[in-house]
Amino acid sequence: MTKIGYARVSSREQNLERQFELLKKAEVKKIFSDKLSGKDNNRPKLQELLNYIREDDIIVVSELDRLGRNNKEITSIMNQIQDKGATLEILNLPSLNGIQDDNLRRLLNNLIIELFKYTAENERKQIRERQRQGIELAKEKGKYKGRPLAYSADSTDKQKRVTYEKIVEMLEKDVPITQISKELDVARNTVYRIRDERKEGAR
Repeated sequence: MTKIGYARVSSREQNLERQFELLKKAEVKKIFSDKLSGKDNNRPKLQELLNYIREDDIIVVSELDRLGRNNKEITSIMNQIQDKGATLEILNLPSLNGIQDDNLRRLLNNLIIELFKYTAENERKQIRERQRQGIELAKEKGKYKGRPLAYSADSTDKQKRVTYEKIVEMLEKDVPITQISKELDVARNTVYRIRDERKEGAR
């Protein structure tokens, strides 16, 4: 029996240290980690983990959503772990280590996880519904602006903000739009949009 950890964050900019610390405290022997969205089931380290585990191994994660984004994805991964004869331990859920009977511990563990998945999925649905209602209310009041554009001064993606600034700089130097598109690897429509927005703003 070996304790094996899995850690995940959604992007390369995020830090895995908190999860690593929790997994080390849980005395895992080996850790696999990905910096990819949970909606991507082809995460390379997750696949390595699933190929690596053996019967009676314990897979440890800090929270259940480190395995996936929704109930279907998490269930699929859990089934693959169970098919290998391994079990899953979620650090922020009740521990069943004191139960000696392996079959009873597996049964209770699965029940807890199923309840947690159901609760988490319901919470996500409620959040989405509240967001939808908030957007509808903002639209009625004329205050809804939608998500920031990918290439803009307000973009949530740092690299795309930098690219936006380069586009603006090249436009100010009268660099042809086709050249800007090729050099910065962005669609010409994006460059046209930024050019037109700046023209509108200058009026």
